[in-house]
Amino acid sequence: MKHLKIPDDLSKYKKSLEAKHRPDTTRIFICTTGCRALGAEEVCKAFKNEITKQSLAGKIEMVETGCQGLCTRAPVLTLEPLGIFYGRATETDVPEIISRTIQKGEVIDRLCYSEAGKRIPYVRDIPFYSKQKKIVLKNCGSIDPRNINEYILRDGYAAFAKVLTSMTQEKVIDEIKNSGLRGRGGAGYPTGIKWEAVRKVQGDIKYMVCNGDEGDPGAFMDRAVLEGDPHAVIEGMLIGAYAIGSQKGFIYVRAEYPIAVEHLKIAIEQAKSLGLLGNNILGSNFSFDLDIKMGAGAFVCGEETALIASIEGKRGMPRPRPPYPATSGIWGKPTNINNVETFANVPVIFLKGSEWYKAIGTESSKGTKIFALAGNVKNTGLVEVPMGTTLREIVFDIGGGIPGRKKFKAAQMGGPSGGCVPAQHLDLAIDYETVKEVGAIMGSGGLIVMDDSTSMVEIARYFMEFCQDESCGKCVPCRIGTKRMLDILTRITKGEGTKEDIGLLKELAEVTKTASLCGLGQTAANPVLSTIRYCLNEYEELIDKKGSQSSTQQTPVTQP
Repeated sequence: MKHLKIPDDLSKYKKSLEAKHRPDTTRIFICTTGCRALGAEEVCKAFKNEITKQSLAGKIEMVETGCQGLCTRAPVLTLEPLGIFYGRATETDVPEIISRTIQKGEVIDRLCYSEAGKRIPYVRDIPFYSKQKKIVLKNCGSIDPRNINEYILRDGYAAFAKVLTSMTQEKVIDEIKNSGLRGRGGAGYPTGIKWEAVRKVQGDIKYMVCNGDEGDPGAFMDRAVLEGDPHAVIEGMLIGAYAIGSQKGFIYVRAEYPIAVEHLKIAIEQAKSLGLLGNNILGSNFSFDLDIKMGAGAFVCGEETALIASIEGKRGMPRPRPPYPATSGIWGKPTNINNVETFANVPVIFLKGSEWYKAIGTESSKGTKIFALAGNVKNTGLVEVPMGTTLREIVFDIGGGIPGRKKFKAAQMGGPSGGCVPAQHLDLAIDYETVKEVGAIMGSGGLIVMDDSTSMVEIARYFMEFCQDESCGKCVPCRIGTKRMLDILTRITKGEGTKEDIGLLKELAEVTKTASLCGLGQTAANPVLSTIRYCLNEYEELIDKKGSQSSTQQTPVTQP
């Protein structure tokens, strides 16, 4: 692999790759990350064997990609330049796909996406895809994440080269501030202001950290980006590191994500080999090195001070702030922390400009947001939409609605510490502020859909059990508050609750919310408060049911 010594070398290298492109080659893009659980690797192997058997090498190329989004149709594949989408393909389908679709241009109906009884063969016509706007996910599912050349062919590292050669630290931060990019990890704090705070702090060492500790039930947005487009995250970190004056970075990722870890290791080594990581990058005075730190699956390590403790080799437990990481982070040094999706947004802002980016979304929430759409919805998978898209559009237009004859009841937004958004808010335009107004949080992007058969009290109990189990136990309000709320919710779901329990739940929720040390405890009560707010009748019915059962079970009084 060529070592790039100056910025011009990058553009020359890209041109040399373009010269090798063969327009007559059919490329089969198959997801071998999430889809491997449903046989994608076997399908891929069958394709490779058939290509060899029929001497089609050079005419047909297999590309193993990351998540293509429509997980409910797994294993999924697309054929380019035909633009055809096939789902639920098996090994036995492979010879027919080659003979009929690739060689004759015929569509195999049974493998196509269908909606309302209509087969839709082309990706561009499938509502799940056509109604999205992909910025962060633009490469996921359409490049080989283990091949840096494919990223470079799509203008990879061009934004970093532009920053390195023509922009000061201040201009980089100003561009990010003007874009309106907010942290996608949950709180929505302005990224540019965060970078500026770290840049202004004096220090011989500064750290740039990517938070990939994704622990929400049903959430897999960050995992998919790390698996499907790791170089976008690395490039975003490079730009951020240049802006704040950092020479050392960490990507903190769960050990439960082995494919993400593998792809990150490959990507880092490839970037180093090309001279895009290390000392004096592209002949400049800027140096930046990057390591992977694996977490052990503690949900609380998604909180930045707990994450810092984990990187330092300590038990992952939050600490009071201030001091904030910007002034005293890893080993007491200035530290900037953003999540995976935030960093993946950065390169496109510098390629297309902050004005282009800020034109997407709402007045207060710019750009797009990725959601992991799960639960009682036809099309589960990854969805990227502009901020301000309504819940109805996501669930029904993209998600395909509720299976069977069930009705939409609510959506849990923001993970276990998010809130339940009921049907009356289906037309809610989703951004940071509006979601908060209805008792939920944006969170990292988990979106679990529930139909009218779902018990909202049981949902509150389930998420409280998760929060209680994941509490680090350091502070009393979280440790005891979540346990007591769980006890009460369990009692109610068993039909043993009392009318006083609802008031006690509210009281415990408010104390836990206001007195807990970190974000886990401060938001743990959201499912309780939101379900009581919108579904109080379900709590009352379970409690009244107990009362009626007790009265019917009393020994009848006999007349003398």
